[in-house]
Amino acid sequence: PQGPLVLWPSTGAHLEVPERHTYQMKGSPACCKHKHFDPRESTTFEITDRHMNHLNKFGRIMGFFGRDIVRIGNVVVKNQTFALSQRQTSKILPCVPFEGILGLGYPALATIGITPFFDNLMQQGIISEPVFAFYLNTKKKNGSVVMLGGVDHSYYKGKLNWIPVSESRYWQITMDRISMNGKLIGCSNRCQAILDTGNPSVCGPTRLITKIQRLIGARPSKGCRDLISRRVNTTIPPVVFTINGVDYPMRPENYMLRASCGLCVSTFVGGTEKMDKSETWILGDVFLRLYVSVFDRGNRRIGLAPAV
Repeated sequence: PQGPLVLWPSTGAHLEVPERHTYQMKGSPACCKHKHFDPRESTTFEITDRHMNHLNKFGRIMGFFGRDIVRIGNVVVKNQTFALSQRQTSKILPCVPFEGILGLGYPALATIGITPFFDNLMQQGIISEPVFAFYLNTKKKNGSVVMLGGVDHSYYKGKLNWIPVSESRYWQITMDRISMNGKLIGCSNRCQAILDTGNPSVCGPTRLITKIQRLIGARPSKGCRDLISRRVNTTIPPVVFTINGVDYPMRPENYMLRASCGLCVSTFVGGTEKMDKSETWILGDVFLRLYVSVFDRGNRRIGLAPAV
């Protein structure tokens, strides 16, 4: 068995891993310290005649598709088609602690004719429910959990609040509003939000993110995200995301990361106007760490409940 570590984004649909020998031959910087998949060491690997050249969140990925048995824990999927990347343009990948990507988005995001990993789980009868869930640990380096086929109720408090999926492409929902101290600061006429387990931040339109940064006392810093003094962050009210009538607050200690010299880094990031002209937000890991998130393909809905 070969075991590259993978990121589990909910905004992709492919399984992508680096292919060993061609990667090194092409001289990609991402190959230096990472594990790779070597097709020659697998007796069950089958190459296909399909090539890959597409953009993901890290850059352009080039390579080819193959098929093999994929094992994750006790879950075994046969004849899974996946991408083997031979070249990539990302400057980020050499620095991250994972080698590949296993997308859990809808099949509409996949290359035509390729069945995503989670769809194979359903079609091969490997899971009892068409559900996956995330518990992202906030206190330990390890301890986060991906649940396939159900959810362990011990990871959250109270009941799940279910939110209908508004578009079966990304895990996209309708958000009611964003507020601080009861005052509207974004999403004034309802807007769209994408829950993305592969994004560390909360992202939104630049003009509204700039407004939030001003309200929380952040200031621009060259070459870095907006910085804010630790001395004032205890007095800042939470940023509240209201979704399907339920408030989901993020307190300063949730959306600020400690930096040096008595400063914190804001995890609010602008730029979503580049992907959609309408007001769209991305609720990434900094938000999802506060809640267990349950993605229900069968009923086209997402459940959120406070994490323990």
